[in-house]
Amino acid sequence: MATLLDIIQKTADFLTKKGVESARLNAELLIGHALGLKRMQLYLQFERVLAESELERIRPLVKRRSLREPLQYILGETEWSGLRLKVDRRALIPRPETEFLIEKIVASLPVCPTKILDLGTGSGAIALALAKLYPAANITAVDANDDTLALATENTRALELDGRVTLLRSDWFAALPAGASYDLIVANPPYLTTDETAAAAPEVREYEPMAALASADGGMDDLCKIIAGAPAFLSPGGLLAMETGIDHHNALKILVSAAGFVRGESLQDMTRRDRFFFAWR
Repeated sequence: MATLLDIIQKTADFLTKKGVESARLNAELLIGHALGLKRMQLYLQFERVLAESELERIRPLVKRRSLREPLQYILGETEWSGLRLKVDRRALIPRPETEFLIEKIVASLPVCPTKILDLGTGSGAIALALAKLYPAANITAVDANDDTLALATENTRALELDGRVTLLRSDWFAALPAGASYDLIVANPPYLTTDETAAAAPEVREYEPMAALASADGGMDDLCKIIAGAPAFLSPGGLLAMETGIDHHNALKILVSAAGFVRGESLQDMTRRDRFFFAWR
């Protein structure tokens, strides 16, 4: 007969052997999810003996994590930028560094944007976070993948933002209406190289959609397309804000100058590496 604490400890040890980082936290979240308990509720029930039916709910979740499936996919959701988002294999899991992109945008705009375009919206994370931050803004979020757009739609409706966030199937700018203009264009496109993707953790390379991770030409192909297309859709004084690879910035400065932007600027992430690139029309 095993107590809840016994199962947590055994699960954490098992996940550690499988190379899972923060194994104890993972164990608590998985077991709590299986039992419908929050972490604090787990702590108050450490001595409770688990029934076989409860163990049967826990085991498949632990097995999935031991195979290095991302915790967020198993739980089916993640907390990001103050939002609770549904996540699954249709889109990338929103990253902490992209929360920093949102903060940099807010700090860089002297006036609240009223029209925003989110390119490659994925789960909808960036578009929905900006909708919360800018209540007066109308936001268009595009993605080229129908399944990914379906996930973004689910998140938009769950957060009751479908009246302000318009989702559109588009390969970057291709399906936007003629004459459309935006104060802010934001993009977190694929920017990893093939080698970088191959060297990523199993959670990334084996489970997350490759098309959302890697780009041709040393990770620059999609960034080049966005920079080339953005000026036609940016309002005067508008901002193009992108998450990028840390080795791309010298090339990006040349590209934005050639595309007619008046200024380009590299911004650092939390580890003081050049992660974001902002360009003003």
